[in-house]
Amino acid sequence: MTFGRSGAASVVLNVGGARYSLSRELLKDFPLRRVSRLHGCRSERDVLEVCDDYDRERNEYFFDRHSEAFGFILLYVRGHGKLRFAPRMCELSFYNEMIYWGLEGAHLEYCCQRRLDDRMSDTYTFYSADEPGALGRDEARPGGAEAAPSRRWLERMRRTFEEPTSSLAAQILATVSVVFVIVSMVVLCASTLPDWRAAAADNRSLDDRSRIIEAICIGWFTAECIVRFIVSKNKCEFVKRPLNIIDLLAITPYYISVLMTVFTGENSQLQRAGVTLRVLRMMRIFWVIKLARHFIGLQTLGLTLKRCYREMVMLLVFICVAMAIFSALSQLLEHGLDLETSNKDFASIPAACWWVIISMTTVGYGDMYPITMPGRILGGVCVVSGIVLLALPITFIYHSFVQCYHELKFRSARYSRSLSAEFLN
Repeated sequence: MTFGRSGAASVVLNVGGARYSLSRELLKDFPLRRVSRLHGCRSERDVLEVCDDYDRERNEYFFDRHSEAFGFILLYVRGHGKLRFAPRMCELSFYNEMIYWGLEGAHLEYCCQRRLDDRMSDTYTFYSADEPGALGRDEARPGGAEAAPSRRWLERMRRTFEEPTSSLAAQILATVSVVFVIVSMVVLCASTLPDWRAAAADNRSLDDRSRIIEAICIGWFTAECIVRFIVSKNKCEFVKRPLNIIDLLAITPYYISVLMTVFTGENSQLQRAGVTLRVLRMMRIFWVIKLARHFIGLQTLGLTLKRCYREMVMLLVFICVAMAIFSALSQLLEHGLDLETSNKDFASIPAACWWVIISMTTVGYGDMYPITMPGRILGGVCVVSGIVLLALPITFIYHSFVQCYHELKFRSARYSRSLSAEFLN
């Protein structure tokens, strides 16, 4: 150690008021990286980069950190036990102390590692890149003051269309959008009713009015999508977002069907293209997914499925393995052993797979069922196995759903506060 009071055989570490004396030889190879860095300090400036203050007369280094947490960490590095969280201390605060002194989460005991992971998951909050303070940071940049009004206008427009709770205008816009979605869904569903089609065939004006309503709804959705694309910060990222892709899938079929009608006309060619038009028309059911932009529940469902895709794949693997085993056994017991009294419903393994899947999910349509005693016993085992296998990954999915819901609620509350401020002003 090249800096410090000459002739001193030891140094004193003052951590939050608790004083610890260490020899210079021990300081060199001390397990905590921040403490061992003191040995290589050559000037007072180097020392103050490691600690908060230094008293040269007493050769004492001050650290404004949690003294109890450092006591636990010091006991661990000296080999007196295992590293666990300090009582009555937040797990994240203790983990922050560990990072400060040079330890990692892997040094914790396994039980404490799980507590830390759960705590970090519970307190994780989705902060988008578009934080409320981003505009202020832009104004602080060179030339930002001149462009601040235009940026502020674009930011306000973007939040109005993207965040339904960000302002009063955004709530009104979201309400109008929801009304258009509901109206379009009602018209689409009503057009499939036999009475509606019969009335439309007799009364041409009814069909024309439904097409006008449909065109107005599509016009609103198209204008909304175009405006959101114009005011978006990153155009490439805008195109990649799932909700925007759904919007495109919901709007495009209408224009394709209009173009096909224009080019084919009301003749036999249109009749041959009728299947394609009906498929395109039914694709407009994607409009209902647009409600996810305005309701936290649907957003939570989508975010949960995105984060739990591993658990979902695991669930599918469980079902597929069980389906392969039980379908082969049921086909053998119901059809393969006694060909004279065989059950024709279980003539093949693919046919038995249908019975297995409706039994494991406890649906039981009753369209096919085992008739032999071994087959019925196998059916009971299949039902119980299905309940157990389906219940195993549900716990992970449930906790992820709760976490995603709290994250989205927190984000919505942030924008609701800005809405309350705008209302008061």
